[in-house]
Amino acid sequence: MNVYKSCPQFENSDFLIRRAEISDKEDLLKVYSDPKAVPLFNSDNCHGDDFHYTTLERMEEALLFWEQAYLNGWFVRFSVVEKRLGNAVGTVELFKRGGENICNNGGDSNSGSECYNGCGILRLDLRSDYENEKTISNILSLVIPPAYELFGCKTIAAKAVKEAEERIKALKKYGFRENPHKLIGDDGTEYSDYFSITDTI
Repeated sequence: MNVYKSCPQFENSDFLIRRAEISDKEDLLKVYSDPKAVPLFNSDNCHGDDFHYTTLERMEEALLFWEQAYLNGWFVRFSVVEKRLGNAVGTVELFKRGGENICNNGGDSNSGSECYNGCGILRLDLRSDYENEKTISNILSLVIPPAYELFGCKTIAAKAVKEAEERIKALKKYGFRENPHKLIGDDGTEYSDYFSITDTI
């Protein structure tokens, strides 16, 4: 399946994860204007965008850009919809980083930043009241298993700054390990605080 031609959705009894839609803008503004949530977002290599949006107009601009990025095959941005209330409470972004992956175990080789080449990158932005181990583990269980095949990667990396204690607990519980190597951005900037997991199948 080409995820950029036909994008699946994932769900369980708690959450529906589907492509983000313009109609999500009011819900997602509550996420991206949340002062407790924004510092935990991964804005690495995003050309100065810190994902702190305070108006519906700016939120709509972001959603339109995410739609264009999908059509161009750059990344997929999903909305995380809580089924009980029917509200979008966050987003997940997934894409495959360019290059050939030469790490076999999630970044523990001596290959340095090159271990991120060909790696799936996962960004998870959640409203602060959903930033807990249980919710994050639930979301990981929905998106990680199909992501390897959908994005053609053996390793997936996700960022979690040291302040994101609940996120780190969820990543480690799922099987992610702290990656000792820095991710190098398009302009040469080094980014740290990544965790990686490698498909064992």
